[in-house]
Amino acid sequence: MKNIFRPGHFFTAAIILVIELILMPAYLVNGQSSAVNGNAGLDSICKRISPTNVNAVIVDNDNVKWFSTDAGIVSFDGKNWKLHDGNGSLPNQDLKGIAYVDNPGGPELWVASPVGATVARLPIDDTTDAITYHPENTPIVGKDVVGIAAGKDSILWIGTEKGISALSGGKWLTPYYDLIYPERMFKVFPITSMATNPKGDTLYVATAGAGVVRVYRDDLDAISGASVYAQWGPINLPSDNIRSIFIAPDGTKWFGTKKGIARHTGNNTLDNWTVYTTDDGLVDNFVQAICGDKKGNIWFGTKGGISVFNGSSWISYTTDNGLASNNILSIATDHGGIVWIGTDVGISCYENEKFFNY
Repeated sequence: MKNIFRPGHFFTAAIILVIELILMPAYLVNGQSSAVNGNAGLDSICKRISPTNVNAVIVDNDNVKWFSTDAGIVSFDGKNWKLHDGNGSLPNQDLKGIAYVDNPGGPELWVASPVGATVARLPIDDTTDAITYHPENTPIVGKDVVGIAAGKDSILWIGTEKGISALSGGKWLTPYYDLIYPERMFKVFPITSMATNPKGDTLYVATAGAGVVRVYRDDLDAISGASVYAQWGPINLPSDNIRSIFIAPDGTKWFGTKKGIARHTGNNTLDNWTVYTTDDGLVDNFVQAICGDKKGNIWFGTKGGISVFNGSSWISYTTDNGLASNNILSIATDHGGIVWIGTDVGISCYENEKFFNY
């Protein structure tokens, strides 16, 4: 190419350069390859979307990746990116998170936002009907929905600014946890993250200052409360300001806080607690996202990058290794083992020991 740009041949070079740019594969952007599994991972719609503040990443049964972003709901099926902004019944501003629920009647996408909990049957297009649940049309306790979680059971858990509601088989469960967790508690210590046990009948709720709230479905089809996980006695939490929760398939509970990580194993609340901080190998103590991969490693997204723990040793990644940003907001692993990472400036993925940014 450099010999083309000899004096007297500039016009010819310009024509050739324009032709090459037109024919350039879509996955070459700013000189960086963004191919995923051999497919073009970055196309014109993704460039138009420019997703930022990606606060949630989920993967559905078809391995479609769904992202909650400032631009709205974004999906990637392995070949094409799509911004779902043409459906007027879906919220697309101030999204707080998304959840995938595989109901017997068909898979659903749930969206948490200040207007309520919105559900739409998959696949989603511009004409897909969506229903938004809020206090005016349901017994949900609050309108500002900050999180939605579901396990293998038929219970959908909805966290709001006033507390927790649950929906099971079309029936709203009656909350009976007010004496333990009054409404004012969630106003003073708002919900920051939610996760269920593997079965789905128990919910762990992270709060900004009150530790971990636990609620469960009791035998009377109501929501009951259990004692909180907080900094007292044998419970070893580095902080009561909890920012993220991950429950592993074996039931191990991981809590990300502003001052490090706490791991709890077994069913005895007071035993088997372990804390990990930067002294142990964590890249940063402010842990905002956690997930597990297919190899059993645990990924921690922090304000200072990512750390991966295999049970005995740590490895960390930052923008120096190819991350789009060190401010990690969400993480999920897809069915092929690719790790998808939401940041404040866009989306990264980790595949074959390399990062690709979107």
